[in-house]
Amino acid sequence: MPNLSIKDVPEEVAEALRQRASLNHRSLQGELMAIIKQAVGQPGAVVYAAPVVGERRGTRTIEEIAADLRARHPEPIKGGPLAVDIIREDRDSR
Repeated sequence: MPNLSIKDVPEEVAEALRQRASLNHRSLQGELMAIIKQAVGQPGAVVYAAPVVGERRGTRTIEEIAADLRARHPEPIKGGPLAVDIIREDRDSR
């Protein structure tokens, strides 16, 4: 398998890549491979990253997303366990 090398990477770019890899629970090598696969359009390549400050990732606002979810799910789920009960059960089992 061929090796690729990028020289003279600015420190701030390298640090941003390290942080991005950490956020995605990957090594730096794994993050770079995911970015490259996504760039060449390889099927199954998924790149997750925290948005850059000021960058808009989607086309809908949070309010629009919330309104859509309320329209699709107007009634809360009933009959399921409460989070407090799950936590208490876990705590009491120790």
